[in-house]
Amino acid sequence: MRKLLFTIALLFATLSINAENFVYCELVGTAKFMSNKVKVKVDYGQESSFWKGISYMKDENGNNIEFNSMVDAMNYFGKQGWEFVQAYTVTMNNQNVYHWLLKKTVTEEELNKALEVEKE
Repeated sequence: MRKLLFTIALLFATLSINAENFVYCELVGTAKFMSNKVKVKVDYGQESSFWKGISYMKDENGNNIEFNSMVDAMNYFGKQGWEFVQAYTVTMNNQNVYHWLLKKTVTEEELNKALEVEKE
């Protein structure tokens, strides 16, 4: 009986050592007025404020990044190692707002660094 309990405990210890660490983000897309393109806001869980307004993704010149569709945005994030988890759409004032949840596998060190930045 002791050997069985020891084996089970060893198995759980081994599984917890090999556990993967994930970080999550949400892509929130809204259609641009009079355009087929989509503006995408990325929510990493950061603090936001009504007074600061919405901060959309920016390129290296500080201009908003526009995607042709949410799939275009997903392809952009997929190249950076993000994986699709779930999607849903909310309609507000006759406009669709797309929400896509993504996850990324990170090392323990990367996870700790992300959590430190979040606390600041």
